[in-house]
Amino acid sequence: MSTIAARPLLRDLLLTSRPLSWINTAFGFAAAYVLTTGRIDAAFVIGTLFFLVPYNLTMYGINDVFDYASDLANPRKGGAEGAVLSPARHRAVLAWSVLLPVPFVVALVLLGDPLSWLVLAISLFAVVAYSAPGLRFKEIPFLDSATSSVHFVSPAVYGLVLARATPTVPLVVLLLAFFAWGVASHAFGAVQDVIPDREAGISSIATVLGARWTVRFALALWALAGVLMLFTAWPGPLGAALAIPYIVAVWPFRGVTDADSAATNRGWRRFLLLNYVCGFLATMLLIGWAALGGSAF
Repeated sequence: MSTIAARPLLRDLLLTSRPLSWINTAFGFAAAYVLTTGRIDAAFVIGTLFFLVPYNLTMYGINDVFDYASDLANPRKGGAEGAVLSPARHRAVLAWSVLLPVPFVVALVLLGDPLSWLVLAISLFAVVAYSAPGLRFKEIPFLDSATSSVHFVSPAVYGLVLARATPTVPLVVLLLAFFAWGVASHAFGAVQDVIPDREAGISSIATVLGARWTVRFALALWALAGVLMLFTAWPGPLGAALAIPYIVAVWPFRGVTDADSAATNRGWRRFLLLNYVCGFLATMLLIGWAALGGSAF
């Protein structure tokens, strides 16, 4: 029996759920909900737990099962950047990916209203549509990056809707900046997989634009996210500076060729670290906003 096949199921589920990404989805929901309502209640706890683990297991579990063939040929898979699951695990991972979220979703539906149901449905559809056979949005260039961004923006949107936040222009601009950041992040991440994806016959924004122009597209979107933050409520404009570290980290790869695209994995690892650093700084901005008297978006 291979090492992969012999691993405990729980370990495979953990690897598949990408623990490094848990905070990226849970924080958006939690911050949006608690800053709108000013309270920690059942909806906050259930929603945060849902977007922390079950949501990520569903998103990445479906991906790892249906991307198994291409992941085998991808040297960066098999660890924190994606599990390579034994075929013997596929049915169990899919079952857990579908069933684990169910009690959370049922509870959130009971706690919500029709508008929150719609947003949650869109969020879950995007998670499934990205990798599931028959949809495979990840193989439709540009839609792949947009869908991936929805994966990270929709928890925040859902938190706002569940908390019955009042839409404002600065709030919408903030969400657009977050969306632009998400599109840029996915696009840059796709560059390192140009060769494995082409060999597997998988289309992506990077296989269509090529490595060099995809990196430049990502740089432009991060810059756009920074500019948009200038039009948010104070101290939101300070968040424009958070785009700079991403641009600096990725700038050296602006001329990368398709043949050398795997080298961008160094930039991708920096990106993963930057998410924690910039996430901390964004949290400080939110605390500052609340300290200045903000009680709702």
